[in-house]
Amino acid sequence: MKRIAIFASGSGTNAENIVEYFKPNPDIDVCLILSNKSDAYVLERAGKLNVPTYVFERQEFYQSDEVVNILYKYQVDFVVLAGFLWLVPDNILKKYNNRIINIHPALLPKYGGKGMYGKSVHESVLENNEKESGISVHLVNEVYDAGDVVFQTKCSVEPDDTPESLAERVHKLEYEFYPKVIEDLLNGID
Repeated sequence: MKRIAIFASGSGTNAENIVEYFKPNPDIDVCLILSNKSDAYVLERAGKLNVPTYVFERQEFYQSDEVVNILYKYQVDFVVLAGFLWLVPDNILKKYNNRIINIHPALLPKYGGKGMYGKSVHESVLENNEKESGISVHLVNEVYDAGDVVFQTKCSVEPDDTPESLAERVHKLEYEFYPKVIEDLLNGID
């Protein structure tokens, strides 16, 4: 069995979607959801889904091996970022080399980097009169949104789009494709 840990900072809709997707799969288990915010709604979702959680603070994440030790304790094979906004520190990057992925709500390399998340991404896409947007799933490295892209899919940007309407279309792509990409990547590792 392959074991996934999900890092999330917010409401956790993608995390919940991933957990639900893998529930019927006997070979893949979401065994842990971690958050840097003790009041993140993802923790409540995890409770309803019977997935253990772990909350950590900045110092613990960046200046100790505590989070790595938790991942080891849960025998995590693969790490998924789902709305997690901190850079992943070197100790986790080394332990999970090429086994940490993130989803970004735009077509990287455009509209990526520090501060480019959520509504700010969709506002930038619209301000620049892009004809299409979409999602990018990428490997995580030491630079925001700079790891190798492993999957992209597109949607059109409509003339009357608002950041909210574009976000809604992009979220649908996230929910449809992120779990499948995770599954494909997991099937490719030993």
